[in-house]
Amino acid sequence: MAPDRRRMIVEAATKSFSLFGYKATTMDQVAKLANVGKGTIYTFFKNKEELFEEIISSLVKEMIAEADSVINPELPFTENVHRALYRLLEFRSRHQLMIKLVQEEAEMGTLAVSEMLQHVEDEIIGYLKEKIETAIAKGAIPAVNSEITSFLLLKMYIALVSDWEKNHDPLSSEQIAEIMKVFLLKGLPKGT
Repeated sequence: MAPDRRRMIVEAATKSFSLFGYKATTMDQVAKLANVGKGTIYTFFKNKEELFEEIISSLVKEMIAEADSVINPELPFTENVHRALYRLLEFRSRHQLMIKLVQEEAEMGTLAVSEMLQHVEDEIIGYLKEKIETAIAKGAIPAVNSEITSFLLLKMYIALVSDWEKNHDPLSSEQIAEIMKVFLLKGLPKGT
């Protein structure tokens, strides 16, 4: 029974954070949505922060699984990086909780939200860094600073996917892949 209740609480909290944002979500609301007493929540989670952390950490796992699902060992490294990043940002722009958090940070600058979004970004950079280091070890790409490269890949991707669209027609996945190759990966051997 207990794990089930815990799951209901996590689902209710996810719903509440997605609808009302972090700041406006209360433990009372979560209890009501989960159909449990507020005391029950505290048997699983110390406070709202802990509940939020749990939700974000499973969100990150889900994002990484999505990215991994589009990687194909038969394809060149550059193509796989593009596919993984495209999927990550697609997930981010589709996922109701992520949309709400980005909006809340922009409008209210809630510290807990800023920290969590930073955590999500760090996790994505860590994921890319691992992929780059594996490619370097295999000799698929020349040695680069994997952390800086991961950071730039993500930032450039966000710029091309979301910032560009504010004043221009959206770029296709193919156009983005091409731009990425030219700017960041043209120094790589032709075989990759």
